[in-house]
Amino acid sequence: MIKMNDIVREGDPVLREKASDVPLPASNEDKATLASLIEYVQNSQNPDIAEKYGLRPGIGLAAPQIGISKRMIAIHLKNEKGEQVSYALFNPKVVSHSVEKAFLTSGEGCLSVDRDVPGYVHRYARVTVKGTTIDGDEIKFRLKGLPAICIQHEIDHLNGIMFYDYINKKDPFHVEENAQPIER
Repeated sequence: MIKMNDIVREGDPVLREKASDVPLPASNEDKATLASLIEYVQNSQNPDIAEKYGLRPGIGLAAPQIGISKRMIAIHLKNEKGEQVSYALFNPKVVSHSVEKAFLTSGEGCLSVDRDVPGYVHRYARVTVKGTTIDGDEIKFRLKGLPAICIQHEIDHLNGIMFYDYINKKDPFHVEENAQPIER
């Protein structure tokens, strides 16, 4: 089980590396890693488990955040309709996206960042993602709103990009034209 002390923090070089593809079919070791990523996110949202193990709540986690430079992510959150959105993927890739952008009015956070970084992170409002499940099935799906922002944040981790790289340094709360605010 992943705990907070297993999560690498900003400054660790692994967070700035471009992660390598996971060879498919995935090895048992890679499957176990992916399973542990989704397990952490689910456990961190369970108040009893989170308190017992001192887990910081998260809605997504990428393998580089536990020191493994491979293309694996997990997201687990509710969409705007309150429906559960949960994916654990090998080699996820955004294959198309909207022109429109969106941002979280509360800003973004990250389990690898222990400080508050104020500012808006503009991302695509809608994305279509392809990836491979833990069972080896290639899937393609569309996300919008918070789930779209979350999956883009996690895929960025696979490319060595941190959320605050997108914040306008001169005007952190600048809103791009036609960008949709998303309350969280």
